[in-house]
Amino acid sequence: MAAIRILIADDNQVDRKILGRILQKQGNEVIEAVNGEEAVRLFHECKPEIVLLDVMMPVMDGKQAALQIKQVAGEEMVPVIFLTSLTDAYGLADCLESGGDDFLNKPYNPVVLEAKVHSFYRMREMHQTLQRQRDEIAIHNEHLMHEQEAAKAVFDNVAHQGCLSADNIRYLVSPLAVFNGDVLLAARQPSGAMNLLLGDFTGHGLPAAIGAMPLAEIFYGMTAKGFGVRDIIREVNSKLKTILPVGFFCCAVMVEMNFERKSASVWMGGVPDCYLFRKGSGELEVMTSNHLPLGVLGDGKFVDSLQEFNLEIGDRFLLWSDGILEARNPAGDMFGNERLHDVITQAADADRIFHDIKHAVDAFQGRAERDDDITLAEIAMVEPPQVEALARSQIQAAKSGPMDWSFSYELGPQSLGNFNPLPLVMHLLMEVPGLKSMSGQLYTVLAEMFSNAFEHGVLGLDSKLKSTPDGFMEYYQQRQQRIDALDDGFVRIRMNHEGNGLEGRLTVHFEDSGAGFDHVAMLNRRKAELADVGDQQYSGRGIPLMNQICESVEYMGKGNQVRAVIHWPQEQE
Repeated sequence: MAAIRILIADDNQVDRKILGRILQKQGNEVIEAVNGEEAVRLFHECKPEIVLLDVMMPVMDGKQAALQIKQVAGEEMVPVIFLTSLTDAYGLADCLESGGDDFLNKPYNPVVLEAKVHSFYRMREMHQTLQRQRDEIAIHNEHLMHEQEAAKAVFDNVAHQGCLSADNIRYLVSPLAVFNGDVLLAARQPSGAMNLLLGDFTGHGLPAAIGAMPLAEIFYGMTAKGFGVRDIIREVNSKLKTILPVGFFCCAVMVEMNFERKSASVWMGGVPDCYLFRKGSGELEVMTSNHLPLGVLGDGKFVDSLQEFNLEIGDRFLLWSDGILEARNPAGDMFGNERLHDVITQAADADRIFHDIKHAVDAFQGRAERDDDITLAEIAMVEPPQVEALARSQIQAAKSGPMDWSFSYELGPQSLGNFNPLPLVMHLLMEVPGLKSMSGQLYTVLAEMFSNAFEHGVLGLDSKLKSTPDGFMEYYQQRQQRIDALDDGFVRIRMNHEGNGLEGRLTVHFEDSGAGFDHVAMLNRRKAELADVGDQQYSGRGIPLMNQICESVEYMGKGNQVRAVIHWPQEQE
C-alpha cells in the first residue's frame, strides 16, 4: 500500500513522538501538531488523508478541531480517530458525536493501530470511487436530460401542432417523466369538423412515447386531408402494429365533432369508461370501450366501428387516461370511478366540470408520490366555429400548378361501403395553387355532394330521421345495414378545371345510381315559400351552404345528377 499521509495532534510530546514513530515504521508519512488549532491549520495546508486527534488539548480541544476539519473536508471523506484514555461510555460516544469516526485507546497497540489505519484508508478510497462514479453518473444523466429535452422539443412540435387551444377544448397533461406515455391531439378538418384523440401507451416515459411520433404524424396529416375517424384510426393501428414491440400498445379514444350537423362519432379501444354530459338535462351517458387497443390486432381483424351521437350546444365529452382513476392519496387509496362520477354529478355548472375534476384529483393526491401519467380532456359542442382562413398563396402568373385538366372517377358497391374518396380528390385540387386558400369551402361542397349521392341516392336514406336524437341513431343504424347489404350501385365524380394562374373555374359533377327526386318542384317551393323546406327534406343545411360557396348549383336528369361551378379567387367579405 502507498504511504498514507497522517496528521497527529497531541499536546503530549512523548505520546505524539511514540505514535509518530510507530506510524512511520509502518510506511506512513506523519505530520505533527501540538493542539487543535494547529491541527486545523495543517489540515488546510497539507491535506492529510487520516487525522488522529487527542481529545484533551490546549487552545482548541480535539472535539472542536474535528468539527472544523469535517466542515473543511466537505463531501471528501477524511477519517478522524480520537486518541484517548477515556473509558467512560458516554465520553467515548460524545467523541463520535462531535465528528469522530473511531477512537484509539492509550497506550497504543501497533497491530490494532495499523489495522485501523488501513481499514479507514480503504474506506476513504471506496468513498472517493463512489464520488467519482456519482459525478460521472450525474454528468451522463445531465447529458441524457439535455438530449431528452431536445428530443421532447421536437416531439412537442410534432405532437402539439393542432388546435388544442380551441375555445371548446380544455385539457390537462401531467407527465410522470420528461416524455409522456399519454398523448393528446386535436386538429380541424378542411370541412371545419374537429378530430380529437387521447391515447395512453403502455408504461410511461421514453419507452411509452416511441409510438407517439408516428401516431401524431398520421393523425395530423390525415385530418388535414379530410379523413374521418375510421380511416385515421385504422391507419394508426396498422402503423403501431408494425413498429411497436410485442406487449406495447396504445389505449385510445378518438372523437370527431361535426359542428354543422351537431353530431359526433367516437371510437374507443382499451380506455376507461368516459362520459358524455348532456347540458340540457344534466344526464350522464357512459361510453364504454368496445374495441381492443391500437397496435394489438392486424389489419384483417381490426374493427373500426363507431359510436354515433346527436348533440346539442353545450353537450360535452369528458375523456381521461387511467392515470386519473388510479391516482393515489398518501394512504394508497385510488381515486376511482365512483369519486369521479360524484364530482361530475355534483358540479354546480356544466362549465365547471373540468375544473372540478382537476381540483378534486389534486386535493385527493395531496403530496403522495405519483406512479402514472395523467391526462384529462373535455371537448364541447358549440356553434360552428369560424375556421381559420388559410393564408392566400402568392399566385403568380407563372403556371406553377395544373390549370387545364379534367378527370372522371367512379366508385362501385364494394368501394362505396368502406372507402372515402374525398381526401383523394382534395389532394388533387390542392395541386392548383389558387384553390389552396379555399380548401375548407371546397371540402364542404364535395362532402355535401358525395353525402347526397351516396346516402340519399345509392342507399336511399331519408334525412328527416336526423331531426330527433332517436331518429339520428336510427339513421346510422339503417345506413350501416344498407351498406352491409349493398351489392349494386355507383357514384360517379367528374371534375373539370380551367384557369390562367390568376383566376380559374372548377366544375364538379356528381351522378349516382339512385332514384333521384323532383328537384324542379323543390326549387319552385323554395322560391315561393322562401323557407327551408328543401333543406329539411334534402340533407339539412347543405343546399344553402353550397349556394353560398358556388357560382351555380344545377340539378339534372331525374335529380340524381348535380353540377356545381366554383370560381376563384372569391371576393373577400
